[in-house]
Formats: sequence, C-alpha cells, structure tokens
Amino acid sequence: MLSQNVGTSMNYLTQKIVRETTEPIQVIDITDEIRATVASCRLEQGQITLVSQHTTAFININEQEPRLLEDMVIFLKRLVPKDGDYLHNIAPLDGRDNAHSHLMGLFMNSSETIPFATGKLLLGEWQSIFLIELDGPRSKRSVLMQISGT
Repeated sequence: MLSQNVGTSMNYLTQKIVRETTEPIQVIDITDEIRATVASCRLEQGQITLVSQHTTAFININEQEPRLLEDMVIFLKRLVPKDGDYLHNIAPLDGRDNAHSHLMGLFMNSSETIPFATGKLLLGEWQSIFLIELDGPRSKRSVLMQISGT
C-alpha cells in the first residue's frame, strides 16, 4: 500500500554509534542500538541511513547466528589472505599492512538505508544489522545514523 503525507514537514536526526573493535575481522551486531534510536526519535515513519565513516569497516544486513558469523570471518580470510603480495603494503599511509582489508571491502556496503513505520525498523524476520571490522583492532569505529521521517 502506498501512502503519502501531503503538507507535513520532514524531520531529521543525526547521531553516531562509536565502537572499539578487538579482532582483525569482527562482526558486531548493532541492531538493538539502532532499534532503540528509531524508537526514541518519536517519528512515526521514515527511514534510517547508516554510513560507516571508514574505508576498512562496513555495514551489512544478514542473519545473527553464531556459526554463520564464524563462517563469515573464515570466508573473508580465505577470500583475501592477509599475506598477499599487495602494492598498497609497500608504503601504507598509516603504517598498517592493510591492503587485504581494503580489498575485502570491495564486496561490502559502506551504507544501508532501512525503512521504519510505527517507530519500528522494517527488517525481515532473520535480518540484523552489523558493523563489519576488516582492519582491527581499532580504538574507534564510527557509524553515522541519519533518520528522516514524519
């Protein structure tokens, strides 16, 4: 069903989630924090856009199942081995040999947009939202959240 609000003004809210990571590759479930943010914003309907502010950390929607999360990490390590002969590692900008992290990121999203209605995320039954660390550990990873709605 398509509904349209004519004459109502759009409202916006921008916040950040900040996390410390502890593993080289880490899958962090941020769903509950995003749900709480949407519920507390007092908007009836709209969308939330999540943006990773990094080039080696990403946003992903997938299933929260412990063995699957382990499989994801194993898959990424096999996909792009850390010890590959990468040109980026010859003179890295921040002293980290992290070409593999950037290359893994080619297969991920830096952002996701999720609709909400009646103050609740419209995710599927098995969907959760993850921050994916590919170059940890890091003391600070930021996810920008921008909510727009009425």
